[in-house]
Amino acid sequence: MTPSPEPPLASTPGAVPSLEVKGLAYAYPDGTQALYGVDVTIGRGERVALLGPNGAGKTTLVLHLNGILNGGLGEVRVGGLQVDPKDKKSLREIRRRVGIVFQDPDDQLFMPTVREDVAFGPANLGMRGAELDRRVRDALGRVGMLDVADRPPQHLSFGQRRRVAVATVLAMEPEILVLDEPSSNLDPASRRELAEILLSLDVTVLMVTHDLPYAAELCPRSVILSGGVIAADAPTRDLLTDADLLKIHRLELPFGFDPAAALR
Repeated sequence: MTPSPEPPLASTPGAVPSLEVKGLAYAYPDGTQALYGVDVTIGRGERVALLGPNGAGKTTLVLHLNGILNGGLGEVRVGGLQVDPKDKKSLREIRRRVGIVFQDPDDQLFMPTVREDVAFGPANLGMRGAELDRRVRDALGRVGMLDVADRPPQHLSFGQRRRVAVATVLAMEPEILVLDEPSSNLDPASRRELAEILLSLDVTVLMVTHDLPYAAELCPRSVILSGGVIAADAPTRDLLTDADLLKIHRLELPFGFDPAAALR
């Protein structure tokens, strides 16, 4: 199967895409080449899964989205704004627009209470008073965690902490929500609850995952990054029903999962 190189965007025709990556190439200081010229565009409101084996370059790509990594070739634009590490003002705005939810929520939650964790980002931008309170309430409400606002994060379950971590990013009102393995270590109920939350959000989503059924459930489109290049970019159903494509790129469906049946 030859996936379409340009899947239709879910955004309004003519709208500025949430993410544009053009010709992105990057080598680490030790000489390891991680990306070889990546091109990908994600329209506003799209939910896209980023798939690929370990070592494919997925983390390297994500770290370019908010300027943590730079110095290679190509360009990255978020909502039309170019990621330029030399422009501190624009980089600050880029980091507001690109909200990354880490795989381990304990890497993201460090304040005495949930409320303070969610308020930290907007407060760091200078927000105070009623507007800050509104941001916190809205973000916690969107993930169903408003009732734990005054509890210490470490007293919550793992699934609850992950939802609070999502809220810390939503409080920044990002252009694009980047999720790193969002379903990892979740019990079935927490996995379902998080899926329902993510489906309800009116924000562009890029989900980095090895969990192919979760990609099928949440993301109409998937991109396979393998060996530092985009190997496929097509509707998720088309990719997950191509057994040869999955095998080549070391992607495996769980035993008994039938993507053709699940994605009718």
